[in-house]
Amino acid sequence: MSFINYSSREINCKLVYYGPGLCGKTTNLQYIYAKTSPDAKGKMISLATETERTLFFDFLPLSLGEIRGFKTRFHLYTVPGQVFYDASRKLILKGVDGCVFVADSQIERMEANIESLDNLRSNLAEQGYNLDKLPYVIQYNKRDLPNASPVEELRQLLNPTNMPEFEASATAGVGVFDTLKAVAKAVLTELKRGA
Repeated sequence: MSFINYSSREINCKLVYYGPGLCGKTTNLQYIYAKTSPDAKGKMISLATETERTLFFDFLPLSLGEIRGFKTRFHLYTVPGQVFYDASRKLILKGVDGCVFVADSQIERMEANIESLDNLRSNLAEQGYNLDKLPYVIQYNKRDLPNASPVEELRQLLNPTNMPEFEASATAGVGVFDTLKAVAKAVLTELKRGA
């Protein structure tokens, strides 16, 4: 649910990076933050607990255009990966405009990916959202590792509805901005449709 700030003529959109623990959500945001111009981004905030961290920052993309004279500002969030932080996940999903599901490509993480995707669907449903109707993309992260599952297998298990998907290696920045651009574009398309 985007928020319109009339005084600054901005539409604020919330993008949430969701996925199992240690799949690369934080690495995605840290890479984006490091590569975004200082005058186009806010501070990165980390809400850390003993075992998990949630990151947040906002940025104003300079090349995505305006909607009826309003600039768009994106607020990027990660959710805690561990299941016992489910209440935090639900809270972070409130008012979401777009979602990136970051899957860990390692074969031994497949069950964690499926569990996390199911959790995303149910947490969104609790708030009246349908993942298949939300601007949403999937990122297959850690493609550079030798134990990465074939993309066809990941697609079959995690993307049966054929949503936009990207191969990535977030530590090297591969696929990070492609993923972000795709979800941001989907959110903007949705906003223009409703404008």
